[in-house]
Amino acid sequence: MQKFIPILIMTAMVLLAAQGPLWGQDNRAKLMKGTEGKPIDIVSDRLDAYREKDLVQFSGSVVATQGDRVIKSDTLELYFKKKAEGTAPAAGDAAKAGDIDRIVAKGNVRITEKERIVTGEQAVFLSDEQQIVVTGNPVMREGNNVIAGERVVVLLNENRGVVEGTTGKRVTATIYPDESKGKKKKE
Repeated sequence: MQKFIPILIMTAMVLLAAQGPLWGQDNRAKLMKGTEGKPIDIVSDRLDAYREKDLVQFSGSVVATQGDRVIKSDTLELYFKKKAEGTAPAAGDAAKAGDIDRIVAKGNVRITEKERIVTGEQAVFLSDEQQIVVTGNPVMREGNNVIAGERVVVLLNENRGVVEGTTGKRVTATIYPDESKGKKKKE
């Protein structure tokens, strides 16, 4: 699940690079961590840029691909942090002018990487918190293993995740022990 973030980050990086000269090399390296040299392809029916809202939106059967990672959704929105009006960033802060606040994939969200699949109605990457929150009947699958709940939160800095339930919808898991990684096949 956490490996789909580089696709979202690369999407933002491509768009920021096209937005203007304030995009700095230091920020680019930070966003590309773990994805250096891997191209990303984004296909959609439409792209809208709203500079005054600090928003770029892909819509219509969006497919973002990077290596084995694929994100499909109805829309993919990139929100950038607002800078204070009337202030120019200091020389050392130029790269921060186009920082990503959050990335939102909406509608029929499907994130895949090899055998890993996460589905839901919405996935939100929160940049400052380094979290991914999946809602709208989120389901995580790997092989035949399935975990579902009301909300899935992936804490990227802590390399862990939380699946939350509610009174009306408890967390469910179906685990097949024989499918654990590294298990030797019986001969």
